[in-house]
Amino acid sequence: MDLHTLRTLEYDRIIGQLEALSSSEVSRQELSRLLPSSHVDEVRQRLACTKEGMDVLRLQGDLSLEGLKDIRSALRRAEIGGVLSPFELLQVASTAACEKQVKHVLNQIDEQETPLPILREMAAGLEDFSSLVRSIHSAIDPEGQVTDEASPALAGIRRSIRQLQTGIRSSLEQILRSSHFQKMLQEAIITQRNDRYVVPVKQEYRSAFGGIVHDQSASGQTLFIEPETVVTQNNRIRELELDEEREVERILGELTLLVQGETHALEHNLGLLTQVDVILAKARLGKRLKGVCPSIAADGNLRFKQARHPLIPAEDVVPIDVELGGETNAIIITGPNTGGKTVTLKTIGLLSLMAQAGIPIPVEEESQITVFRNVFADIGDEQSIEQSLSTFSSHMTNIIRILEQVDQSCLVLLDELGAGTDPTEGAALAIAILDHILKKDCRMVATTHYTELKLFAHAREGVVNASVEFDVETLSPTYRLLVGIPGRSNAFDIARRLGLSDEVVQEARAQIGQDENQLEEMIGSLATDTRTASEERQQAESLRQEAEGLLSELKEQRRIWEEEKEKLRTAARRDAQSIVTRAKREAEDVLQELRGWARQQRGSIKEHQLIEARKRLEEAAPEAEWRHTTDETEADQDRAIAVGDEVFVRTLGQKGKVIEQQGEHHFQVQVGAMKMRVDRRNLEWRSTPKQEETTKGSASYHRSSAPVRHELDLRGKMVEEALAEIDKYLDDALLAGYEQVTLIHGKGTGALRNGVQQYLHRHVRVKAFRAGGQGEGGLGVTVVELK
Repeated sequence: MDLHTLRTLEYDRIIGQLEALSSSEVSRQELSRLLPSSHVDEVRQRLACTKEGMDVLRLQGDLSLEGLKDIRSALRRAEIGGVLSPFELLQVASTAACEKQVKHVLNQIDEQETPLPILREMAAGLEDFSSLVRSIHSAIDPEGQVTDEASPALAGIRRSIRQLQTGIRSSLEQILRSSHFQKMLQEAIITQRNDRYVVPVKQEYRSAFGGIVHDQSASGQTLFIEPETVVTQNNRIRELELDEEREVERILGELTLLVQGETHALEHNLGLLTQVDVILAKARLGKRLKGVCPSIAADGNLRFKQARHPLIPAEDVVPIDVELGGETNAIIITGPNTGGKTVTLKTIGLLSLMAQAGIPIPVEEESQITVFRNVFADIGDEQSIEQSLSTFSSHMTNIIRILEQVDQSCLVLLDELGAGTDPTEGAALAIAILDHILKKDCRMVATTHYTELKLFAHAREGVVNASVEFDVETLSPTYRLLVGIPGRSNAFDIARRLGLSDEVVQEARAQIGQDENQLEEMIGSLATDTRTASEERQQAESLRQEAEGLLSELKEQRRIWEEEKEKLRTAARRDAQSIVTRAKREAEDVLQELRGWARQQRGSIKEHQLIEARKRLEEAAPEAEWRHTTDETEADQDRAIAVGDEVFVRTLGQKGKVIEQQGEHHFQVQVGAMKMRVDRRNLEWRSTPKQEETTKGSASYHRSSAPVRHELDLRGKMVEEALAEIDKYLDDALLAGYEQVTLIHGKGTGALRNGVQQYLHRHVRVKAFRAGGQGEGGLGVTVVELK
């Protein structure tokens, strides 16, 4: 990748942000070397890794690998037989322990819902060093000191040292308290010199005090003397300290041997963990930028939707839409200075570099990238005093270098092409350069002030005009990119708004050619027509969505009606089968009883027994008509039925509710989700809405004991099937006390998303809903706020 372009587009600042978001020094070193890739498969793999990292952050909050250390030098020392220091061993243990941390976090994520194949494969490749970690931590404390528990011998040595130190201090304290020695002491304290316990003695009592002098004060008036009574004990302590050093060295040697046997596996773990930390650093930056991992376009076209420059604060940046490829290989952007032309160039270039490095970019979900072999940029004032190059010469030197390397797999970004020289010659040279680059069939975006380039873009196949919008009313740019519309100079309009008289403005217009005036008028008319067309398109889109919603609603009502009808048929068949089965069973029982009576009392069966058996058979026979649960009276038949009353539909044997009166003798009744027109003769009045209120209070609803998730996955389902699941899910979510849930429907053709959102629009318990934001799933999910 062209290093000049990386500097020009400020790619290094993005890398700096990544390094700040990484957890360890070893991953920061890896990120400092991160360059965009020009291989499609590698870019696809990088983006897939980063997407999984963003999923981990979304589901688990974060996965910090601060324990990851650069232990490569320590592993080399262990391999060649060196003994590792306690600090180095702690770093090895800290790095080895990261394996458990990664596996634990990934195991918390449901593999069925979020597969994470790349990260799970990395985790599966990590070796388990639990035994090594325990061995190191049991021997070395967090401060890097070998503990007494490291070995019984070390514990015994240190215990003997402490006992001797206690005895020495006791002997010295007796000397300090002795009236015989008190006058000889400079101070009544115990101190150490050369690791020996001593007391400060006045110089004139040197001979009277006795012992070994180890030091003296700067003035020579105080001698630090080791009394003869503790010399032997101090000697013994020194011997034990040497034994302690040897035992500590032995323990460190044994731990180093354990590390030595695992150097290759530890280095392998270090590599995988560094990759994981790099992925997570990219994911953290993506989360901060509200970015996404774009797909790679199969047709090779670059499509950025609502692209934002990552180095401009979110509250200041203006998103742009850009498409390069297919019928449009080049865009010529015109417009006023400080209008956003250069920012547009840098946005396109920097986002392409970031995506090819596997870094999420701040665009909408539907955006796609193409993988460029190289990106070339000539942007900004690169005047060089040292080389005695003017602005024009500097730009031309860079453009010549670009022309020598560019091919069809490259992206070229040129800012203010042809500027810095005579306008006529500059425009002619700019057209020639553009034409030469276009013959290479590469992708290009260029900015210019020249009117000739507007005409060139209009006439040249594969090139499209664009401009940055300027608000003449406020005399300020809006920074919006308008593709398909060349920029106007706006000089005359601005001058008039600032107070220049119409007479002077008209005289100025007369100074330029008629063709240029006509071009400016054409551009203005085109801009107006484009705005009008955009507004009409938005209105048409709104009407289309409304029509689709109505169609979806009608289909849903029909589906519900068909389901209800099938349920009624199934229930009727089930009831009929139950009645027939019961009748057969009762008939068999009666026949069995009759046969028993005949065998037991031949010829003596009583008449009343036969009558009773016949009655049981009649009661067991299936009824030909629906049985009414209430006795119909003339008063019930003549009773007036009003809208809202609960009624019994005889033809169905079901209760329903009157929702509309249609004529004198017909009513529209809703039975479940089904609406039908019923004759008054087939209806029985049951209750009014006021009477129903007393029964509603006694109803009970049993909440499911199963936990309710915060999201419902509807992907792969038909609209009708999905709506049935949503209805039950929202009830469960409300009972669980959730204020917000997420419905995952995917992108697809948009039919499922539209059906879901139309249903939510009508749901009485839905307060509001919106499409998912950056990092939430975008248009593939709908976030629902419940009342």
